[in-house]
Amino acid sequence: MEYVYAALILNEAGEALTEDNITGVLEAAGVDVEESRVKALVAALEDVDIEEAIETAAAAPAAGAAAGAGGAAETDEEEAEEEAEAEAADEDDDEDEDDEAGGEGLGELFG
Repeated sequence: MEYVYAALILNEAGEALTEDNITGVLEAAGVDVEESRVKALVAALEDVDIEEAIETAAAAPAAGAAAGAGGAAETDEEEAEEEAEAEAADEDDDEDEDDEAGGEGLGELFG
């Protein structure tokens, strides 16, 4: 988990998510850094917009509460969020298959 936190710290500071930067943050925190985990994290986050992912994650519980409370018609934004959640679920399924096949996944890498 500390690897992900290092990436979030770098993102918040406006720094690039490079192997050297992540390693530096982890070493500064006293973590025994595993190079393979750093490489895997950098590769996994290569095409990820972290700010967008955070906003989507924060909006998902609110959208679920609103749908359960009122039953009102969904807006385009809510539909987009549901599609994003469905895609994330599909990716999770793909990761599960990868985990079974190779025994490695982000969950195993980062706890």
